Amino acid sequence: MAVKDETAANIAEYLLQIKAIKLQPDRPFTWASGWKSPIYCDNRISLSHPKVRTYIRQALVKAIEVKYGKPDCIAGVATAAIAQGALVAEAMGLPFVYVRSSPKDHGRENLIEGEVTAGQSVVVIEDLISTGKSSLKAVQALRDSGCLVKGMISVFTYGFQIAEDNFEKENCLNISLCDYETLLDKALEANYITAKDLITLRQWRQSPESWS
Repeated sequence: MAVKDETAANIAEYLLQIKAIKLQPDRPFTWASGWKSPIYCDNRISLSHPKVRTYIRQALVKAIEVKYGKPDCIAGVATAAIAQGALVAEAMGLPFVYVRSSPKDHGRENLIEGEVTAGQSVVVIEDLISTGKSSLKAVQALRDSGCLVKGMISVFTYGFQIAEDNFEKENCLNISLCDYETLLDKALEANYITAKDLITLRQWRQSPESWS
């Protein structure tokens, strides 16, 4: 679910301003999955903008404290959420680890980088939620290590039904600071898109796997 408040609107505005999110209904992008998409999101660009980076970090910290309380550890999902996760852990005075998409093929062959112990409560930081599958792999890795995953918090979510179903199936709460509908509202308000574009962008979200 997304945080429906001023924070979501502010983050949407920031991401559009710094071009971390691009909307191109007439010139769609191709995702790694092969899906055609009128939107491309790279929140890592926010790290190069101190004002935006700080705002997102503070919003993540506040949402964690309100929704989850203070965990024993913060975990970031590699690679996009490593930096934000580390910033949040530093702000909260907590240990930090990050979870790889797959184990290293050399050395200790770690999947989780950093130190976790069984019984620790963990909140997972994610950059972006699409289907949720890669994010939930990180959650499972932490659970397999004996951690109590209190939930996940992400900067942005597309709000796909498949993601909601996947998180529900794995009994993992996900909170997002900003969501697709809020982004579209801000984009239209700022004349970044037209009313016609808005129709196309909403159609894509309903069936992203078959849209073209």
